[in-house]
Amino acid sequence: QVQLEESGGGLVQAGGSLSLSCAVSARSMSTYAMAWFRRAPGKEREFVAIISSGGSKTYTTSVLGRFTISRDNIEKSLHLQMNNLKPEDTAIYYCAASRSGSVRPVDFDTWGQGTQVTVSW
Repeated sequence: QVQLEESGGGLVQAGGSLSLSCAVSARSMSTYAMAWFRRAPGKEREFVAIISSGGSKTYTTSVLGRFTISRDNIEKSLHLQMNNLKPEDTAIYYCAASRSGSVRPVDFDTWGQGTQVTVSW
């Protein structure tokens, strides 16, 4: 059984920063691929950033240079540092785990409840 719980969302002005965290309730997360997804109003869910069990990272183009994903396998947490936020980053952000270790977005099978990020003009 794996449970994920996001925190750190909120309201911020464009150009500001937020740091999201995800607490992973599991025996171990070291073999999981982990990711942040988001769903903006009127849009489909998209991946934001993925970090493999080995630590390699993939970002969606729109956040390159602004967001950083990281993981702490000892603390069992996942983080997303978001800098230079833009209004188009407004979305519900979800922590996700791929228990198989696959880094394909479609293979993420465990989800948190989401945390709202709102970026104002």
